[in-house]
Amino acid sequence: MGVMESADASADPGEDPDITALIPVVRRVIRARVSDPSAAEDLVQETLVRVLGAAHRIEPGTLEPYAIVTARNVVASMWKERDRHRRNQHRVLDLSPVEAPDDELLRQEDEKAITTALERLSERERQTLLAHEVSGLDTRVLGDDLGLTAGAVAAQLNRTRARLRVEYLLALHDISAPTPQCRPVLLALSSGERRRQREVHAARHLLECDVCADLSLPLMSRGQQSDTEVRVPIHDAPDVVLARKQARELASRLGFSGTDQTILATAVSEIARNIVRFAGKGVVLIEMLDDPRPGLRVTASDTGPGITDVDRALRDGYSTYNGLGMGLPGARRLMDEFTLVSELGRGTTVTMTKWRQEGTPHE
Repeated sequence: MGVMESADASADPGEDPDITALIPVVRRVIRARVSDPSAAEDLVQETLVRVLGAAHRIEPGTLEPYAIVTARNVVASMWKERDRHRRNQHRVLDLSPVEAPDDELLRQEDEKAITTALERLSERERQTLLAHEVSGLDTRVLGDDLGLTAGAVAAQLNRTRARLRVEYLLALHDISAPTPQCRPVLLALSSGERRRQREVHAARHLLECDVCADLSLPLMSRGQQSDTEVRVPIHDAPDVVLARKQARELASRLGFSGTDQTILATAVSEIARNIVRFAGKGVVLIEMLDDPRPGLRVTASDTGPGITDVDRALRDGYSTYNGLGMGLPGARRLMDEFTLVSELGRGTTVTMTKWRQEGTPHE
């Protein structure tokens, strides 16, 4: 296993390009050519990634002109791609009418799945749930019948609902849990119990089990998750864009300056790209922090081949994809804290944190 930690990811500032100074220049060039603010910001981050990837090969005094040229090229590439897409759009446009779904068949399948899920509950779980949901008995009355407190009944009902959701999804999709670990992981996700998720190693299991990864999406999008974190599965380029947008959104809520939002999103973008390039799939977890001060922690995990030489991978100028991105050294440089753990044959986890600078005006 290879481990590299950096309590201060921005060490040796005299040797690092001043990315903060480049952002206004790059933003000005791109926004003069692109009116959509969201698209413009994506292009700003793309430009920064390319500039940082080439920074070790460029004389410090020429970094700003290089950034301007790169920004223009990025914009030109975008317009060229859009024009190509527009010219070829007729080839994929299907004007045939869409067949309406069979509502009755769908309803029958849904009812069958609900019935199967209820049958998989224990008799006590089923009777308590139906008494509460169908008959309308409150937790105090149920507690008197069961010899429990109202709070204990409420906790039991929450666990039962979590299990019912899992069994419903398995029945609806006619899926058998592939491994003994699947149900504990899905139950922990359904209930939203973070401690239990850690105990059953839910994050790693989702990377290794495609069935649970698919079922986790409806379980985790129910709205019971904390609004202080976002989990983005990474498979291809659109997921990379989503991850950096989510990072910007949470950073904005925390009051990060516009410049720091861009820096953070750029680092997240590059780490997510690494997952797509070298592992094929993974997950990026973005969490809002409030201790010791407001900040954002990003954890990117994959189950790829791992990194043979961690020290070399974190060395400035090292790249396994022809210098088209800034790589791990660039992402490390942008963040305040950076940790990388990699195990051959089992994958890599990058954890990095950016703290909000106190007294910095919000741009």
